[in-house]
Amino acid sequence: MQPRPAKLCTALILLALALSACTRRGEAPLSSTLTEDDDTFCRANNVVAGSPEYVACRRDRDVQRSNAAARADKKQRDLGEYMLNNPVRP
Repeated sequence: MQPRPAKLCTALILLALALSACTRRGEAPLSSTLTEDDDTFCRANNVVAGSPEYVACRRDRDVQRSNAAARADKKQRDLGEYMLNNPVRP
């Protein structure tokens, strides 16, 4: 009865792939400008760490990242709603 371990192995691989896809869903795609480290970005603009301008720069980057994530989530919800309301029947 050799096929049984092969089926179990295949099922475990498929389960692992499905779970890995679920963990990636929570990560919103960000634009290339938001993937750079915030500290590096702010220092590149000649802002001294610890200054009020530095704090404002980091806060602005955080707001930009939050807005990008909210936009990505809204697009995903809109797509799901569209698919529910407009089913394609072959």
